[in-house]
Amino acid sequence: MLWITSFHIIAMTCWFAALFYLPRLFVYHTMSEDQISRDRFVIMERKLMRGIATPSMIATLILGLWLLHYIPSYLSAPWMHAKLTLVALTIGYHHMCARYMKQLANGTSTHSHQFFRVFNEIPVIFLVGIVILVVVKPHH
Repeated sequence: MLWITSFHIIAMTCWFAALFYLPRLFVYHTMSEDQISRDRFVIMERKLMRGIATPSMIATLILGLWLLHYIPSYLSAPWMHAKLTLVALTIGYHHMCARYMKQLANGTSTHSHQFFRVFNEIPVIFLVGIVILVVVKPHH
């Protein structure tokens, strides 16, 4: 089980790294003034999403479910319900990133670089909450 836990943490770290970097690319993308730069950001964003973010998310979820299979009692713990809620919100955030990525690629995004600077901070809240819940296990 320690191997599964280790790979779950590694996958989660890769997923969040991508979720921290992708909206930062959106900031630079919206600030770019020439087509060559915008095209470069489209490629970088797509490669980050397809090559790291989505595979890491899938691995995180599969490994997390595998861990819950070994420790089903966690499913009755309030801290796990809160953690799974934050995971669901993180998945939603991931999908919002995909939508914004497509809008930026199509030139239909209406969001400014200031919006993406704020949007970029959201996964930090999810990560802090998830880590605290798993480590502290409040009311356990």
